[in-house]
Amino acid sequence: MAIFNQDEARSILEKAMKYSKSDECEANLNGNVGGNIRYALNTVTTAGQISDTELVVQSGFGKRVGTATINEFDDVSIEKVVRRSEELARLAPENPEWVSIEGPHDYAKSRAYFESTNAIDAGFRAAAAAGSIEPAQKNATTAAGFLEDGTRFQAMLNSKGLFAYHIGTNCDFSVTMRTDDGTGSGWATGYANDVSRLDTAATSKRALDKALMSRDAKALEPGKYTVILEPNASVQLISNMVNAFDARLADEGRSFLSKEGGGTRLGEKLFDERVTLYSDPLNPDVPVAAWAEDGRPRERVVWIKNGVVNNLFYSRFWAQEKEAPATPPPGNGIMEGGKKSTAELIKSTERGILVTRLWYIRAVDPQTQLYTGLTRDGTFYIEGGEIKYPVKNFRFNESPVIMLNNLEELGRPERVVAGGGEGGTPVMMPAMKIREFTFTSLSDAV
Repeated sequence: MAIFNQDEARSILEKAMKYSKSDECEANLNGNVGGNIRYALNTVTTAGQISDTELVVQSGFGKRVGTATINEFDDVSIEKVVRRSEELARLAPENPEWVSIEGPHDYAKSRAYFESTNAIDAGFRAAAAAGSIEPAQKNATTAAGFLEDGTRFQAMLNSKGLFAYHIGTNCDFSVTMRTDDGTGSGWATGYANDVSRLDTAATSKRALDKALMSRDAKALEPGKYTVILEPNASVQLISNMVNAFDARLADEGRSFLSKEGGGTRLGEKLFDERVTLYSDPLNPDVPVAAWAEDGRPRERVVWIKNGVVNNLFYSRFWAQEKEAPATPPPGNGIMEGGKKSTAELIKSTERGILVTRLWYIRAVDPQTQLYTGLTRDGTFYIEGGEIKYPVKNFRFNESPVIMLNNLEELGRPERVVAGGGEGGTPVMMPAMKIREFTFTSLSDAV
């Protein structure tokens, strides 16, 4: 199926509204066209094209709501899916947290579409794979990676006259290199809306260099260390913390932003004063749709300013309950940093540990934002401003709240993705130098 432009999408959605007999109706049309290539053991294993478009219709009678989906767009099929959603709505129980659909809004235009990415073909993907496989073979290393690219659009129309449309492109590339003797592993990744800003060969070289450097790792005693977390190492912990900025969680005493005895910690200084985190759908490095899934406009929102909690996000129901601005969750994230590269942070470190990434992260205590997980794919001991040798992987127990109070220095922000892949949230995240990061045990995994 093709990518629909704004007029084509609106035409289909208007047909759904025309057939509606419900009290309220909302229709979403979403589609994507893209491709991928996967390789392992220095061999391409799969490659293909994906094209998909679907229409989702939600009908409501009072507080009863039903939803139906279809991927055919002739008049008969559109009427059919509308009727099905209405049948389901009549059968559904009343939703005690029902809120009426949004009315019309004026949305800003986010530039997330780039023809360079839309034009990616099988030859580009094959060259990216070859750029990993060939240097891996020359260095007694095995490469495994995945490149996925696509053009996506999303459109919404409802019976109150709200209409929204967004189109964007994206290319995600990740690669793991493992030395043939099984003692070294390296990983690197890159993401871009504009593929001209993504160098897959350089990304593969970073992974290869980490793999070769991490051979024959030494064991260090677990304990508290100064660490340099590369952006991909810190982003998952920070994004987990931001999820707790949900106002309802805080109001109901279920997050670290809940105040003992009631209320929230909005307006309190909870982090180092160098910590500033905001979202902005128009940011050119991490552009996203200027509207949320429920039709609310996304605007620039500062969540943390100089260490102070500035805002919380609300569901529409909870905003109504609290008579608060209905600020939607962030669609992206930008954490301010410094001007130093990771290499410069290493040079300024007398003793510490460099962490490439964290994985298998699990919550230990949501109230304190305590998490556990493992380092992976390149962990190194730093002494005298230099990487001295690789070390075995650690299990950690750490809270991003404590981490952001033990901040020594921030590096230059880089584009990463929270959650990974095309379904993740784009984030600008700096490398971080953190003191007293807690490693609790060793892991023999490479």
